[in-house]
Amino acid sequence: MTLSPGQALAAIIVMAAVTLITRLLPFALFDRVSPPKAVLYMGKVLPPAIIAMLIVYCLRNIDFFSGNRGAPEIAASVSVVLLHLWRRNNLLSILGGTLIYIALVALTS
Repeated sequence: MTLSPGQALAAIIVMAAVTLITRLLPFALFDRVSPPKAVLYMGKVLPPAIIAMLIVYCLRNIDFFSGNRGAPEIAASVSVVLLHLWRRNNLLSILGGTLIYIALVALTS
């Protein structure tokens, strides 16, 4: 589906407005000094829960009974954990795991 220039501009304006509203709304709704306990709780619990969900999503289709038996996925996952424990750098962990995965997939196929 191709958008006309007017439709594309309208879509960009709507997306920018929605993004701006979602970024500014917490500052308008909550006191800056003491946010509600529910917000603090979600800020503590949601990041690990989201990471766990992403891990399950990424590893859900590994077939341990055919081909390389998930070796690239498992090696890349372990390398991400080890890199993160070593350096505590998210970018390094993600980049290192991605490079290891790409190299192993290229070597095993």
